[in-house]
Amino acid sequence: MKLNILGCYAATPRTLTNPTSQVLEIKNHMFLIDCGEGTQVQLRKNKIKFSRINHIFISHLHGDHFFGLPGLISTFRLLGREKEVHVYGPKGIKEAITLLLKLGDSWTNYPLRFHELTSKGPELIFEDEKVTVETIPLNHRVYTNGFLFKEKLGERKLNVEAVAKYKIDKCYFQNIKNGKDIKSDDGTFIPNAELTFDPTKPKSYAYCSDTGYYPKIVEQIKKVDVLYHESTFLESESHLSPKTKHATAKEAATIAKKADVGTLILGHYSTRYKSIELFKDEAETIFENVELANDGKVFDF
Repeated sequence: MKLNILGCYAATPRTLTNPTSQVLEIKNHMFLIDCGEGTQVQLRKNKIKFSRINHIFISHLHGDHFFGLPGLISTFRLLGREKEVHVYGPKGIKEAITLLLKLGDSWTNYPLRFHELTSKGPELIFEDEKVTVETIPLNHRVYTNGFLFKEKLGERKLNVEAVAKYKIDKCYFQNIKNGKDIKSDDGTFIPNAELTFDPTKPKSYAYCSDTGYYPKIVEQIKKVDVLYHESTFLESESHLSPKTKHATAKEAATIAKKADVGTLILGHYSTRYKSIELFKDEAETIFENVELANDGKVFDF
């Protein structure tokens, strides 16, 4: 599981920082999460192939989280894309994007599928044989969802030495990895536990931006491996949190601690502060394992 931070600062773009966008690589998927202004340029800088992005998740319809999407959809067309693109986001995103395409007479030459979200509770929005994605309802000024990405349990790992010992034919290997017991040619019953090792523990990633302090999400994200949680403010500006529905670094850390997550990644910093290290310092007074997102930074879990 690899997380590529394309942008992680609040609202207004600057010459050296970008609004929110990130790419999660998980089980051969490359999911784009939010698409703030400048996302295409950041994809280029980080050498991420546009063609591998088939699913785009938009948390809410504030510009710093989706103004880059019309441009990206248009670029897909210019690059001659044929494979379909799925966009998951709040109701209204289809109207916003298709109006721009209509006015510019630039309809896509590939299938563009919108999945508009309205549920106020967690909802499964994507599933295949390897991964599930569900919404995490958040507490912001407009309808907003975070997203919970979870790997499914993989197949068991073949114990090569044991297989060789029992002289088991290769034609049985897939059944063994699927968890089945085997009967050898001489009739000996061999339990699967002797032929395999447990599969790698599935990983999980919770993305929570933008939101005020919202303990209701704790149960849903309990024990996730990695939590990305917005931390717009330091404690010196905590009085702005209730009005703006944004969180402080300490509030993000409190959520991480209550949920007993593996790692907390902070992001969505207000640009009023001189150093993002200040966010880490405050968060670590509550929760120990804190990382700082930054544009271009890659986390490999």
